[in-house]
Amino acid sequence: METKNDSLSAQQSLDVITSMIRQAQGNVSRSSFYFLLWGWVIAICNLGMYFMYKLHFYPRYAPYIWLLVLPTYLAMFIYGRKQEKDRIVKTHLDQISKWLWISMAITIAPAWLFGDKLNWMINAVIMMPIGAATFVSGIIIRFKPLLYGGILFWVAGITCYFLPPIDQILAGGIAVVLGYLIPGYMLRNQREKDA
Repeated sequence: METKNDSLSAQQSLDVITSMIRQAQGNVSRSSFYFLLWGWVIAICNLGMYFMYKLHFYPRYAPYIWLLVLPTYLAMFIYGRKQEKDRIVKTHLDQISKWLWISMAITIAPAWLFGDKLNWMINAVIMMPIGAATFVSGIIIRFKPLLYGGILFWVAGITCYFLPPIDQILAGGIAVVLGYLIPGYMLRNQREKDA
């Protein structure tokens, strides 16, 4: 009777881990859609709200621009379901990334839901968990622009505590452009180059 040895050598273990990281990089890099989608929507909301206040163009209604996130969640859900069905291999790192962003959304949702209690000056609060999720995503896929984007969100979040309320909105818009959109386009371009 032959005994089967289920243990892997150190090199085999390293190869398995490297393979998982490459697969996760491919899966997450295909997710540049999410960075671009949320980058554009959040930038439009922040900058739209800022200019509505600055130009005295219905400032009372300016916070309602954030209703744009509702169809964005729907688009994200539909795209995510399609992507799940099309994905051949799902790695542990894919699950970590997915739940990282879900937990980030749960963490910042109360600030959006109760923003009126903070006079809609929520950027200082929400940029910190956004920075953490962006930074960790950069670590997962080994993509430095996302690391820098996460750091930028942290710096912008801290800076907001020193800015007048209206300028916090502008800082949020700029942080999203630099922290989501630029890395998102770089990620998409890298994916197209690698394809």
